[in-house]
Amino acid sequence: QVQMAESGGRVVRAGGGLRLSCIVSGSTFNRYPWAWFRQAPGREREFVAAVSWSGGNTNYADAVKGRFTISRDNAKNTVYLQMNNLLPEDSAVYYCNAVRPENGRWVPDFDFWGLGTQVTVSS
Repeated sequence: QVQMAESGGRVVRAGGGLRLSCIVSGSTFNRYPWAWFRQAPGREREFVAAVSWSGGNTNYADAVKGRFTISRDNAKNTVYLQMNNLLPEDSAVYYCNAVRPENGRWVPDFDFWGLGTQVTVSS
């Protein structure tokens, strides 16, 4: 049974940085690309960043390109999101999930989610 546990979110001032972690239980972590998504109040969940199974390839949403860095440690079953130069519009609950490419987009591979971690950026 795969479970995702996100952590690292907190209140931070605009311009600051945070590192989020997602620890994945189960033995399937290394088989998948993994990604971060986020959901702000009143908005749909949106893709943020993805990393290949090896960690060698990454993709980012335009809104975070140049500010966020996704990485993974397969020995620790963990995917990270380093967020720098945070903006108030980055405020959201952040989630991780395995992903697959579909019609030019990364879509979640599992139909369940962890609890997420809240990031709040104050102006």
